[in-house]
Amino acid sequence: MLRLPRVIPRAAVRAFGTKEVPKLKSAEEASKGVSYSRGLFLGVNNAKLAFPYPKLSDDEISTLQMLVDPVIKTFETIDGRKIDETKTIPEDTMNNLRELGLFGLQIPEDLNGLGLSNTGYARVCEELRDGSIAVTLMAHQSIGLKGILLNGNEEQKQKYLPKLATGEQMAAFVLTEPSSGSDAQSIQTRAVLSEDKTHFILNGGKIWISNGGWAEVMTVFAQTNVDGKDKVTAFIVERGFGGVTSGPPEDKLGIRGSNTCQVFFDNVKIPVENVLGGGPDGKTGGMAGVGHGFKVAMNILNNGRFGIGATSGGNLRHIIKMAAEHATTRKQFGSTLSSFGLIKEKFGHLTLQTYAIESMAYMTTGMIDRGDPFCEIEAAMCKVYGSEALFNGVNEAIQVMGGTGFMKDWPFERYMRDSRILSIFEGTNEILRMLIALSGVKTAGERLSVVGSLFKNPFQDPAAITSEITDRIQKKLNLKKTPLEGVHPNLKASGELLQQRTQEFGEIIETLLRKHGKNIIHEQLQMKRVADAAIHLFAMTATISRASTALSANTPTAAHEQALAQLYAEYASDRVLAELRGIRTQKKKDERLFAIADQVFKEAKYIPSHPTGVNSS
Repeated sequence: MLRLPRVIPRAAVRAFGTKEVPKLKSAEEASKGVSYSRGLFLGVNNAKLAFPYPKLSDDEISTLQMLVDPVIKTFETIDGRKIDETKTIPEDTMNNLRELGLFGLQIPEDLNGLGLSNTGYARVCEELRDGSIAVTLMAHQSIGLKGILLNGNEEQKQKYLPKLATGEQMAAFVLTEPSSGSDAQSIQTRAVLSEDKTHFILNGGKIWISNGGWAEVMTVFAQTNVDGKDKVTAFIVERGFGGVTSGPPEDKLGIRGSNTCQVFFDNVKIPVENVLGGGPDGKTGGMAGVGHGFKVAMNILNNGRFGIGATSGGNLRHIIKMAAEHATTRKQFGSTLSSFGLIKEKFGHLTLQTYAIESMAYMTTGMIDRGDPFCEIEAAMCKVYGSEALFNGVNEAIQVMGGTGFMKDWPFERYMRDSRILSIFEGTNEILRMLIALSGVKTAGERLSVVGSLFKNPFQDPAAITSEITDRIQKKLNLKKTPLEGVHPNLKASGELLQQRTQEFGEIIETLLRKHGKNIIHEQLQMKRVADAAIHLFAMTATISRASTALSANTPTAAHEQALAQLYAEYASDRVLAELRGIRTQKKKDERLFAIADQVFKEAKYIPSHPTGVNSS
């Protein structure tokens, strides 16, 4: 029986920012004003945002090919092992990177950069084969100077970007403190406006800053007083202002050649015109930007995370090639490793994972480049999926290589150490899963609050209620079997799987909202399941879209891509179902798991006696 929705508690409505009851839109109509992945939380596949797969122009492809080829050749000459052991990137290598234009990939050409799109930037970053160099270059421009590029006014861009584009100066993103990692609002570094109101005085310290010892220009975040309240403000800080010092380089597990250190500020005088952001355009700067630093920080991070996904995909391609060469030549028991089922399984899954993250990353960059509604969820999905797929891929490659892969003569152990950071920086994967889930749930909650209000007072808009009931009945009876526009006929079954899982996902989101209201933010394991289901739905979409485009164009790899998309859709569908089942059934187990963890925290140790009876003193 169709159950009409109960009224959402007013507290839940307030939690999702709804002050007035707008006109009810259908889920399909509501999805048209948001990014593709936000639409998933409404139970909708907005095909117009996902099909056909984004494509570069022929001119862009030609330009990128001319850039990518010399980058590949350059990195073939770089000794990554030496960089790792000496913890230093040679100066001649840095000069080569400058000559290639790799410090200004997205800076406009009239400011000495290459002016690449997000897609172009991601494609070049794929070929940065050494982890230390990749982090150095990406910390410089993906986050370090990105605030000036996104939120800087024209004067700030003209002053700073030309030298940053050529690598004459380096940039750093200076946010993290001992007391604040992912929680940017809790920073303690403070900037106080001078009496004559011409500059701010900055004091405090930051930790784990990539390029922190090398950067001449830094995007720094500090607390400022705004109408008696502390609010974060973003500043462009030059080392040349004085009072800026750096600690010694940190000794790290991986990316050892990159510079990571503490940065200290002692009465640093920052001109008021060096405030970032603010104003109706988000780029005004000056006093208009005071208190808008959190928005600037999130804008920078949300726009950069897709790069980790793309880079992960490029590294997985490289790893598969090396491991496959070994598997097809190494013999055991009279047969090559590649003939064994357990080895085939590893390569099959690695290939599916690589196809998925590539498809996700370049669908996301394509969406951003064409100006789709803000794609922070998609970018976060790329970072989470890519970082975990790469670490798993390196681990599996080492297993295939056996003892050889464990030795420093081969690069796999270094790849493992280097890739471990990816699930930590630019927002831990745990925090990003909460971002994905709660941002999407907010979109669904805004619409659901309107539905609840209308059913509470049906005379407000009886036609809307009738339409909503009809729509729900049709979905329950599965009468809406219209195929997704843009899906190739060969992938019809995959498209239907995507539609079915998306509908079920939308229903479970509504159930969670009704049950928890504003308290849904505290249901972290449920939100993790929501995020993982959403990630796999987006991955299904991206792979089906990419393979559909390949089939329509009859590319040389189309048949192989069809096989990848079909099988990936089936695996991902199973994962989505498992997450939805977990949402329905695992709550009590979650509570028991928490109880065990609380006992461990209380004792601050592993509690059971040793199984031999011989306990530690």
